[in-house]
Amino acid sequence: MMFFSSLTPVFIAIICVLVGVILKKTNREEEKHDTRSKPVSRPWVDEDLRDGIDHHLEEEEVDEEWQGLDENVAHVPFVAERYSEAEMIKRSKTFYELLNKRRSVRFLSDEPVPREVIDNVIRTAGTSPSGAHTEPWTFVVVQDPDLKHRIREIVEEEEEINYKKRMGDRWVNDLKRLRTNWIKEYLDTAPYLILIFKQVYGRLPNGKKKTHYYNEISVSIACGMLLAALQNAGLYTVTTTPLNCGPQLRALLQRPANEKLLLLLPVGYPKKDATVPALTRKPLEDIMVVM
Repeated sequence: MMFFSSLTPVFIAIICVLVGVILKKTNREEEKHDTRSKPVSRPWVDEDLRDGIDHHLEEEEVDEEWQGLDENVAHVPFVAERYSEAEMIKRSKTFYELLNKRRSVRFLSDEPVPREVIDNVIRTAGTSPSGAHTEPWTFVVVQDPDLKHRIREIVEEEEEINYKKRMGDRWVNDLKRLRTNWIKEYLDTAPYLILIFKQVYGRLPNGKKKTHYYNEISVSIACGMLLAALQNAGLYTVTTTPLNCGPQLRALLQRPANEKLLLLLPVGYPKKDATVPALTRKPLEDIMVVM
């Protein structure tokens, strides 16, 4: 009895050491697991703008390592063009009056449009700012009649389901005054369809994924500049977001897995008998707050 009692402290010490080692190893494993499972903070991921399509295209898959971008970008003098106050007021008013004429036109002619104009308006959209200058956009221009018709078939098939089942009575009723439905004739008649894809991530020369910060907001800004460029050139469009058509259209146009359809623009001249809803825009005091 005395023998075992005399060894008790030794056993206790050994047990304590073993327990300590086991706990330390367990904690390390738990910390390692937590690091892998814990979502990384990415403020550039526009969660509120995501539409739930293509969940496998997650920004979280992007490699967290240094992306191999050039750290030694040369900075050059910036030469700004400055106008007198009178000229600034005149130019700002003229530009506003031009864009205030912009309307969503659903009745587009099949009259040909110079290809060079399309090239130039997309060049203009490509001047848009983007997160870390990643330029996460692809503009797919479709002019082939058969391909345009296939796009129309895909869109109309899904849109009919949207109007009848997915969108709900409130949304459909809100659209009634605009006289819209799932029939999209302009997808056939417009000389060009421009499909704007956001690149959820890019690719580095070594094949690894490259983070595209704020890709949705960046591409949305580019779309706004494209609309302004079209209006400036005397061309018209209607902004369409083909709900539930993205994966099919991406496959049809053979776009890679990192691209996700954001907007579809039919582009052309209005038909001679085209009509638009008699809508008004909010006055300045309703959209601007000065503090």
